[in-house]
Amino acid sequence: MATDFPGVGQAELQARGAEWTAREIAQQPSVWPQVEQLVAGQRAQLDIFLQPLLARSDLRIVLSGAGTSSFIGDCLLPALSARLQRRVESIATTELVSGPHLRFQSDVPTLLVSFARSGNSPESIAAVEFAERALADVHHLIVTCNVDGELAKRARNLGSAHTIVLPEVTHDRGFAMTSSFTSMLLTAALAFGAVRPEAISALATSVSTVLQRAWPVVQRFVAREFQRVVYLGSNELRGLASEAALKLLELTDGRVVALADSTLGFRHGPKTIINDRTLVVVMLSNDSYTRAYDLELLAELRRDARAGAILALSGSHAGLPEGDNVIYDGLRDASDLELALAHIAVGQTYALLQSLALGLTPDRPNAAGVVNRVVQGVNIHPWSGQRDVSRR
Repeated sequence: MATDFPGVGQAELQARGAEWTAREIAQQPSVWPQVEQLVAGQRAQLDIFLQPLLARSDLRIVLSGAGTSSFIGDCLLPALSARLQRRVESIATTELVSGPHLRFQSDVPTLLVSFARSGNSPESIAAVEFAERALADVHHLIVTCNVDGELAKRARNLGSAHTIVLPEVTHDRGFAMTSSFTSMLLTAALAFGAVRPEAISALATSVSTVLQRAWPVVQRFVAREFQRVVYLGSNELRGLASEAALKLLELTDGRVVALADSTLGFRHGPKTIINDRTLVVVMLSNDSYTRAYDLELLAELRRDARAGAILALSGSHAGLPEGDNVIYDGLRDASDLELALAHIAVGQTYALLQSLALGLTPDRPNAAGVVNRVVQGVNIHPWSGQRDVSRR
């Protein structure tokens, strides 16, 4: 499978400060089979760790990370809740750390699943430390891309933990998380049985084709210089919409306003953002029931004719009206968690091409250094482990 970014030569990418971001988007289909093999190789150890925990009906599973890593949990939550029939929550480390007394329940057995590209963000480390302090019965599944990160190192001293360190190639060197996001999402989905291992090869082949076919469509929208972009999706794809919007904000240095919402929620006020300088991207579900709502909104948006453009991303032709559509080969029967990997590849491509069109350097789009690849400026304040204020 190709690892070159389509449509833009390597020399140009290097000259324009986009080499790493482009490479890391393009490499994803070739990385995912490696991830599947990695999880398969740890399957016996994972089962020894996870099965006794998942057998407990009172187990609370908390999916956590910061920024893009937090959206991994948002994407996983619906599928894991349905599959495991356990209490599953997605809570960003930024929320766990700012209000640990509100988030941790000391007498509830908890599996904290931590996602971290570098494992060096202060909140990632503090969330694990606070959980150890606050919870009487706590276990950790850590998914990270950096074997030398502080989180991976500290995990070795935890009482009950399993750490999955992804291949070094997933430790993105570009500012924005791309292959690290999809690889950590896929790792956890495989670990919990929410994605079929046998689906990975076909999924990788399909997304490799998507990257080749979608970029001319995406480039056409980039040329129209939209000022606002809205990403819409349902259930697992709602979390993915947030990640797609963040990717565009990051790589355009905030010059393009990006919004994310659910398909049904968009009508409840956020729809007012639409004008003729707005691109709306609807990421359709493969679930027939959910898809009916997605298709209704898509038809409504095209009928309203208020948006500058409306792009539909879909795993099949079923019920899809005429218009600007990107349809993926071989993903008609994919789960929405699997479909998410194709949808985000299109979103990442749009963000990169838009960044280049604005004259930015995608590997480091914020030249002022206000935001950084690993967050800076965070002080973790001492926490006593007790509530400081009564909340009524």
